[in-house]
Amino acid sequence: MSATPLSVLDLSPVPSGGTVTDALRNTVDLAGRTEQSGYHRYWLAEHHLAAGVASSAPAVLIGQVAAATSVLRVGSGAVQVGHRTALSVVEEFGTLAALYPGRIDLGLGRSGQRRVEAARELAAAAPPPQAEARMVDGLLIPQPFSYASVLASPRFALSSALLHQPGAQPPAFADQVADLLALLRGDYTDADGLDAHAVPGEGADLRVWLLGSSGGESAQLAGALGLPFAANYHVSPSSVLDAVAGYRAAFRPSAVLAQPYVMVSADVVVAETDEAAHRLAAPYGPWVRSIRSGEGAIPFPSPEQAAALPWTDDDRALVADRVDTQFVGSPGTVTERLRTLRDVTAADELLITTITHAHADRVSSYELLAKEWRD
Repeated sequence: MSATPLSVLDLSPVPSGGTVTDALRNTVDLAGRTEQSGYHRYWLAEHHLAAGVASSAPAVLIGQVAAATSVLRVGSGAVQVGHRTALSVVEEFGTLAALYPGRIDLGLGRSGQRRVEAARELAAAAPPPQAEARMVDGLLIPQPFSYASVLASPRFALSSALLHQPGAQPPAFADQVADLLALLRGDYTDADGLDAHAVPGEGADLRVWLLGSSGGESAQLAGALGLPFAANYHVSPSSVLDAVAGYRAAFRPSAVLAQPYVMVSADVVVAETDEAAHRLAAPYGPWVRSIRSGEGAIPFPSPEQAAALPWTDDDRALVADRVDTQFVGSPGTVTERLRTLRDVTAADELLITTITHAHADRVSSYELLAKEWRD
């Protein structure tokens, strides 16, 4: 494998005409195939109330994937701690780490906190000025996407209501991370000095990561705590450089890391030829449109179904940043572009997420990329 490791982010996508059972079995199969191809880690995302995504319970899937593999690191990308308590997360991942010591990653995200904050800010703030798209040493940094329409969606409100207990407010992300780390170390005490010990969880052999889409709280907190950081180019390509710069600027050495460690995500489809890859990737735009319209991810269409769907200039504008920053093509084409992403962000590792309608095409994409990257 190349000196820069490749890893996998899997959403357990549900293809049109398929079932959740198909999606979950495909995840376990893909994990074994990517382990054989030399990928370093395998992360499961957390999404809710989406017909086209089956990864709503990452801890459960992590256990299944770890059981079906032998050396692959397996983790969450990311647990949405705004919907959970620190103790529940530590107990779940402590259990996984006890069963699969040295192989479990606990990736944390602040989506739950962001939902509450963003809804509040949307009601009070004027939309920010839009920066122009630009190229940085060959890497496209697109115009930022505004989530105002998504946040105003009734389904967004429904999702938030179902993910939180009535009247509950997510605690500050930094406070939750501090509690979680204290429970893992075994030195947690409350304001009155009373101690608590997570069983399983305390002393667990796992690695904590923070994930972020900007140079804001997640990046700065990961740096200040000396934790590894994953930056989301595939979700928020416009702010990836801010995210990695914010993390590195805030970094302080810790018992975990002596220097910063950055993993950057990328949305990838590889086939034998550029033409074949673009055909497989054609449903990506309509799929992203379903998310950004506020309705939630639809089952992933086939190329033929995607071609038959209506498509307007407004649709194109809605998904342009994601479609234009997808890495699509032959192994050589995609490898060259991924090396640009690595070099511009100075990434220590790349996190590859691939969705195609047919499972065999997704497996092949990962295998073709791994071979080219290694060669």
